[in-house]
Order: sequence, then structure tokens, then C-alpha cells
Amino acid sequence: MTRPLPDKAEVALEYPDKLYIGTFDRASRFEAHLDTTGLALTLERPGEAEMRKSVHLHLNYGLLAEILRDIASTVAKLPADDILHREALSEAASALHRAFRVNNS
Repeated sequence: MTRPLPDKAEVALEYPDKLYIGTFDRASRFEAHLDTTGLALTLERPGEAEMRKSVHLHLNYGLLAEILRDIASTVAKLPADDILHREALSEAASALHRAFRVNNS
């Protein structure tokens, strides 16, 4: 089930001879879920054909775990006074942790 984006997302896909950049704003939607091999993430911008776009990304569990570790190691770079983002990220990480604990019980 897709949901509205609560914030902005930017995607850049770089090839040797081309660069594609897409911005997804609050008018866009997203879906994220775990499947049998990893994380599936979809960003969609609805609308007329010339404005419509989507990005589909799949990260296997090993890579996703390393990404989460890298994120954890850089939390100190988030400004201490950015309470809104710090709390939102902390609450989301706690929810993920609780979900794993419940499923392991």
C-alpha cells in the first residue's frame, strides 16, 4: 500500500554518458516493505505522463544491514539542535527494533 511522502526525496542515477535526477515531493507516494530477500522501496510521483515518474529499489538484507550500521556511525553528524529529525529517526529505529523483538518471541 502506498502512502504520501512526509518529506522530500531526491534520486540521482549516473551513467558514464547520462545523468538522471528526480525529485519526489509531498505530492508523491512511497511504499517500503521487507520481502524474502531484502527491502523493497518504491517512490512514485503521479500525474500527467510528462510529470509521472517512479523509482524501484531493492536492497538485499546484507547490504541493508551495512547501510543501517553506517547510518548509526554518522548520527553524531546530525546537528544536536535538530530535535525534530533526531526524534523522528530515533522513534522509527525503536519501532523497527521492537518489531524484530516481537517476531523473535
